[in-house]
Amino acid sequence: MVEDGGNGGSRVTETTVVMVMVMVREYDHKTDRERVEQVESSCEVGPNGELSLYTDLLGDPICRVRNSPAYLMLVAELVTDGHGGLETREIVGMIRGCIKTVTCGTKFSRNKSGDVPNPMPVFTKLAYLLGLRVSPLHRRMGIGLKLVRRMEEWFGDNGAEYSYIATDDANEPSVSLFTEKCGYSRFRNPSVLVHPVFAHRLPVSNRVSIVKLAPSDGEAIYRRRFSTTEFFPRDIDSVLNNQLNLGTFVAVPRGYIWDGSDKFLSHPPENWAIMSVWNCKDVFKLEVKGASKLRKGFAKTTRVLDRVFPFLRLPSLPKIFSPFGLHMLYGLGGSGPLYTRFAKDLFGFAHNLAKESKCGVVATEVSSEDPLKLAIPHWKVLSFTDLWCIKRLGEDYSDGYVGDWRKSQPGLSIFVDPREF
Repeated sequence: MVEDGGNGGSRVTETTVVMVMVMVREYDHKTDRERVEQVESSCEVGPNGELSLYTDLLGDPICRVRNSPAYLMLVAELVTDGHGGLETREIVGMIRGCIKTVTCGTKFSRNKSGDVPNPMPVFTKLAYLLGLRVSPLHRRMGIGLKLVRRMEEWFGDNGAEYSYIATDDANEPSVSLFTEKCGYSRFRNPSVLVHPVFAHRLPVSNRVSIVKLAPSDGEAIYRRRFSTTEFFPRDIDSVLNNQLNLGTFVAVPRGYIWDGSDKFLSHPPENWAIMSVWNCKDVFKLEVKGASKLRKGFAKTTRVLDRVFPFLRLPSLPKIFSPFGLHMLYGLGGSGPLYTRFAKDLFGFAHNLAKESKCGVVATEVSSEDPLKLAIPHWKVLSFTDLWCIKRLGEDYSDGYVGDWRKSQPGLSIFVDPREF
């Protein structure tokens, strides 16, 4: 570059040309873990405000997808090529994705005997996007969109017919990205119900017996009674046999003799409920930050009183202002006029199990239409409404029983996969 020197001469100055580009590639645990954790720690999770929810992935950034049948994690790397060929690389974003086969509708079997046809599940290959993060200093640069599109390419290459995401309905930037720029549409609004684990135990009715099932018995009941529920995973056996699954439990009337799933399915009691428990505590921990000293002091006071006077059964707030674990309750269902009461007893049992494991909260997620939404104990201040958005990846889905899943009406229940919570 030539500039006027001011005295009729000229001087030559050097101009440094810096080339910057964003490269999306697969996550490498050996080289990327520490840098990914730095980006994670700089990103808030949940609605903006005084309090923010932080997630500690316990040194395993792919922990939330690694139990799925197929999964991938991508990182966005800012590559700067400066003067003299000096190159720097900085991870500024990441995204996770997984693929599984789930129920998207129901069809009825044909028979020649004139009997009422049996409902059968219609399955589809569904992809799930989660854990999208972009460094606060590098937002509004199209990095999030680039990560989503690259992950969707992998979904398509692996035969996924639909992709969906879950986000907080109040998270406007996330909702805008997916609905306005990525082609997703609002699909379902399930409720996440969260309850603190008290220092005292919750009562369980003496009119109910709770039985822990063998994984094979749990699988048999789920496949027979819940396989037509929306989002039911076809590999439910893998879920129930996973080491993170703490067990499947059924509540039956006291005096009922459990003699295996075959007998139970052929002659079930009038009222019963079922539930499984997933140990999220060993996958990640949560922490609420930004609380005032007053709030922290109040929470501590409730714990002290509950611990000293457990017989009073005072509601108390656990140590959510330091890292805490949780148990996820899933596969809730049952039958009978007292079904929701039995489900409530199962919840009490699960709460006490979480207390023994020193968890901070127990959580579950149910359809907005599910009667369990009103029956399951939860704290409104800790609970929230989720938003699931869906996108059709291929136009060759030809099962006439369902057609376009995006246009279907919500059912009474959904089956929430704990591997993705």
